[in-house]
Amino acid sequence: MSNVITVNTDRAPSPAGHYVQAKLAGQHLYISGQLPIRPDGTSLPDDRFETQARQAIDNMLAVLEAAGGSPDDLIRVTAYIVGVSNWPSFNQVYAARLGEARPARTVVPVPELHYGYLVEIDAIAVLAQDAPARQAENSSD
Repeated sequence: MSNVITVNTDRAPSPAGHYVQAKLAGQHLYISGQLPIRPDGTSLPDDRFETQARQAIDNMLAVLEAAGGSPDDLIRVTAYIVGVSNWPSFNQVYAARLGEARPARTVVPVPELHYGYLVEIDAIAVLAQDAPARQAENSSD
């Protein structure tokens, strides 16, 4: 594919598998699922759901910003949360992190996630044509 840019940032954790943090295809940014891992790969200070939700959302936003986007550019967000009882907490943290941005969103309660984490979040954004990622030194595929 031409005009597809791989987006990577050290402000979010490096992929642990066979994927990238995000792909920018034209103006469409596809952000891979972000787990609640610190950008340097270390563990969080506690394992509370709210702490994990904040970190996962912050990782997603860091990848978005690395591509030249902002929360207003988000079109769709999908969050996978362990336990439907965590939904109100997720909603509160999500609203605080995204502010006035209100993308389409799906929250999927799941029985478990990889490594025992309690939340994972992915997103799709549409960026302005002159987004800084176009000039960044990201690798092209």
